[in-house]
Amino acid sequence: MNQKNVIITLIFLTFVFSATSQEIIAHRGYWKTEGSAQNSVAALMNADALDVYGSEVDIWLSSDGVPVVNHDADVLLDGKKLRVQETSAAVLRKVKLANGEPLPTVEEYLTAFEKCRNARLIVEFKTHSDRKAEDELAEKVINMIREKGLQNRVEYISFGINFVNQVRKLDPAAPVYYLNGDLSPRVIKSMGAAGIDYHFNVLKKNPHWVKEAHDLGLKVNVWTVNTPEGIREMLDLKVDFITTDEPLLTGELINKQK
Repeated sequence: MNQKNVIITLIFLTFVFSATSQEIIAHRGYWKTEGSAQNSVAALMNADALDVYGSEVDIWLSSDGVPVVNHDADVLLDGKKLRVQETSAAVLRKVKLANGEPLPTVEEYLTAFEKCRNARLIVEFKTHSDRKAEDELAEKVINMIREKGLQNRVEYISFGINFVNQVRKLDPAAPVYYLNGDLSPRVIKSMGAAGIDYHFNVLKKNPHWVKEAHDLGLKVNVWTVNTPEGIREMLDLKVDFITTDEPLLTGELINKQK
C-alpha cells in the first residue's frame, strides 16, 4: 500500500469511528497495517488517526530503573532471549520491533503521545517478580505523565492488585481497571477502581457481571475480542469498551447495531 492509499484509508476509518460511541480500544495500538508493529510508536499514531477511544500499551521496568514498552516478559536480541526486568535500557533499545523501530522507552512513547489528538492512552502495568520494582514503575510513569500534563488523557489497567492500589494512591482521579477476571464488580468497587476489564471468556461465564458493574457505577471493558461472533456477543452484553486487534471490523459492527 503506497502513502496515498494509506492516507485515504485513514480518512475513511476516521469517518467510521467518529460515528461510534468511542467503544474501541486498539490492542497494542493499531498495528495490523503497513509500517506498523505491536506497541510501536507507529501503532500509537495509527490508533489516534482512527479516532478510537484508546490505544493500549504494555510497560515494564528495566534492570536500571527505566520504564520501557514491551508486551512479553522476554525479548530476543541476536537470537538470545533476555528478560526485560533483568536487562538494562541501553541493551533493550537495541531490540528492533517488526517495523524496524527500536524498542521504545515510556518517555519516548509519551513524547509521541503528546502529539495525539483523539485516542486516550491505556497503560498496562505488567506484573513484576519484585513488588518494589512495581512500586517504582508506577511512581515513575505516573510522575512522567503528570509532568507532561497528560493526566486527563491516560487510564491504567493491570493484572496486579498492587498496581491498582498504587494508581489509586498516586493519582486518585485516574481511572484504573483490573484485568485478572477473578473478582466480582462489588469487590472492584470496594477497591476504588473504575471498573472491570476482563477476558471475553470471563464475561461469557459471568454475563450478570456487566449489569452488576453498571448498577454499581462501574465501566466494563473486555479483551481481546477479534472475531465477528465474539464482538457481536460482547456488544449484546452492553459492555462499554472492546479491546481488539481488529478496530476496523469492530467499528463496522458497532455501526451496524445502531
